[in-house]
Amino acid sequence: MALKFTRKPGNELEKEGRSLEPTLGETEYVCPNCHRTLPESTLDAGMWVCTCGHHFRISARKRLALLTDEGSFSELFGDIESNDPLAFPGYQKKLEKARETSGEKESVVTGTASFSGIKAAVFAMTPDFMMGSMGTATGEKITRLFEYAAENSLPVVGWTVSGGARMQEGLLSLMQMAKTSGAVKKHSDRGLLYITVLTDPTTGGVTASFAMEGDIIMAEPGATVGFAGRRVVEQTTMESLPRDFQTSEFILAHGFADIITPRSDEKRLISALLGFHGETR
Repeated sequence: MALKFTRKPGNELEKEGRSLEPTLGETEYVCPNCHRTLPESTLDAGMWVCTCGHHFRISARKRLALLTDEGSFSELFGDIESNDPLAFPGYQKKLEKARETSGEKESVVTGTASFSGIKAAVFAMTPDFMMGSMGTATGEKITRLFEYAAENSLPVVGWTVSGGARMQEGLLSLMQMAKTSGAVKKHSDRGLLYITVLTDPTTGGVTASFAMEGDIIMAEPGATVGFAGRRVVEQTTMESLPRDFQTSEFILAHGFADIITPRSDEKRLISALLGFHGETR
């Protein structure tokens, strides 16, 4: 059975009644792709996807609210948070600012939720907490989630967004790559399904570990996905890279992702995949 997912062009979205005019005092956002100014209500109505198709970065809780069954999310390990293990200069203030800005204790939200009635363990990384960087607490929460899923025979669905390892925690941060990968392997050894959704950006140590270890790897359109930055790769290889290098479309063409899925179709596809793999309500 073939599944086909298509993205609607801007003019069709406008026909659906999404107003492009803001109400009085409403926050407006400029699309970095088409440079159109859009009111927050328009973006909310369109799952934070511009009429041109650009996918805005969204918080972890907004993503979970949009893409899981209403009211089904139950948080796990919410009290785990980073400290300052190396007494890195200025790090404590950055953590405090990130918590204030994001409303989160750490760069990932973990728990359980359902997709069309099918229960799964879920995690969503959030860009507004130090760009989803992976510190020790992030790795601990993801590790515990996979352990919980293995113990309770649950599939895992995760949305990645990260600038990579958190340098303020040094080697302790880098160790999370092996730690989370070990938990993913134990979950896999139980014969359980893991679906990852790569969002913009997914880079560094997160790409080099659990982001690319899913049984099925989905990606949002136009997301930046890679390990080292473009300039670093060009300087190392002494070659010019294609314009679409390290995009969802590029990694799909080179076999590192299975499908590019617009945000509007993510829940439908995840639900279908869970059902195909024998997961039940």
